[in-house]
Amino acid sequence: MAKTKTVFFCTECGNESPKWQGKCPACGAWNTIVEHAEKAGPVKQIRRESIGASKTAQKITDISHNHEIRFTTGMAELDRVLGGGAVAGSLVLVGGAPGIGKSTLLLQICNSLCSNKKVLYVSGEESEKQLKLRAERLGVLPDSLYILSEICLSDITDTIGDVNPDILIVDSIQTIYNENNDSSPGSVSQVKDCTMSLMQISKNQGITVFVVGHINKDGAIAGPKVLEHMADCVLYFEGDNNTPYRLLRAAKNRFGSTNEIGVFEMADRGLVEVPNPSQLLLEGRPEGASGTCVACVMEGTRPVLAEVQALVSKTSFQVPRRTSDGFDYNRAVLLMAVAEKRAGMKLSAFDAYINVIGGLSLDEPGADLPVILAVASSYRDKPVHCKLAAIGEVGLTGEIRSVTHLNQRIAEVARLGFDYCIIPKNNSEKLDLPDGLTIYPVRNLMEAIEVAL
Repeated sequence: MAKTKTVFFCTECGNESPKWQGKCPACGAWNTIVEHAEKAGPVKQIRRESIGASKTAQKITDISHNHEIRFTTGMAELDRVLGGGAVAGSLVLVGGAPGIGKSTLLLQICNSLCSNKKVLYVSGEESEKQLKLRAERLGVLPDSLYILSEICLSDITDTIGDVNPDILIVDSIQTIYNENNDSSPGSVSQVKDCTMSLMQISKNQGITVFVVGHINKDGAIAGPKVLEHMADCVLYFEGDNNTPYRLLRAAKNRFGSTNEIGVFEMADRGLVEVPNPSQLLLEGRPEGASGTCVACVMEGTRPVLAEVQALVSKTSFQVPRRTSDGFDYNRAVLLMAVAEKRAGMKLSAFDAYINVIGGLSLDEPGADLPVILAVASSYRDKPVHCKLAAIGEVGLTGEIRSVTHLNQRIAEVARLGFDYCIIPKNNSEKLDLPDGLTIYPVRNLMEAIEVAL
């Protein structure tokens, strides 16, 4: 007889604990710990069945991979985030808010994938007719695309055996259930169990599996954290419902970098790739207005230009307010302290607000100098030249430190029509200067402010 194990888990983050608590020790949420009884026997049985025949260990030098294991999805932005394309036999987890475009993205790539591969699309949230209606709207009607509306794991595995697809898409993992597990669909044990079965099918049969995962209110994929550990790639689809633009980021990638981003625009006929996000982020930039400066940051191997805005106004409180959107708050406070100490700006008597336009998050040191220049511009009420960009890290003594990939950055600055660029003095040697771009190497914050203002 199978033993019953009682565990307590958080419905927000999936953290397990041996006893009930009012507050989750992992995510800090209150009243989210629930009791759950697991039967270990049947779960072991279904996992053993899905493994198949036993394998023997091989020497790494004897393993051959003559065939191409990486293939394109048909979307350059998605291929960029995946590290050059999808890998055969990998498990890719795609998370995002409801309505952000996860299902649309995966259905759109079927058009290209089905040109030489067989794709099985399993939906636990839509019927076959609803999927056909959505596919017609997106113009995705290839002959080698198979549709299945099912939530039972055993029926899905039987269909995989019948169809023998090259690519499997499951939308979503929270709707799938294992009939040998007494838990309800979407519970921690069900999500973990079904993902493990799909991972074993992927590795044993060489099927590339794309799994859609819902997220909780904190933006993390709902379910146990082990769900992300099992996946080869974890992608997050981000965006604001008030704007048509979407960002695809990799939180984990065993086959490539996690620094790349993909930019899409949600149109009437689905997602459209945005190959030039810098131009998109700078659209509508005001000319002759104080408190704005252009930054050039690296998103993986791609240089991206973004507009940083700052508003400095006299405070009516004893403690001035500090607000930051798209830039780390603690870093912003530190930079304002450096500006007050090293550049003579009395910011302790002013409220300061920083905003990065376009929903982009600037989290690299090269964005320090543009932030301070935007603050200085608003503080002095003098505009930074509309054709000037700034690149550099700011130290606590006010020095401007060098940054990486400067040649790629200034090439992007020149390509978008900028005439001037402030860079660190230490980076000014061995540069491939583009035609028409004037470089201002600076050593400290005071020199940078004098050049910009």
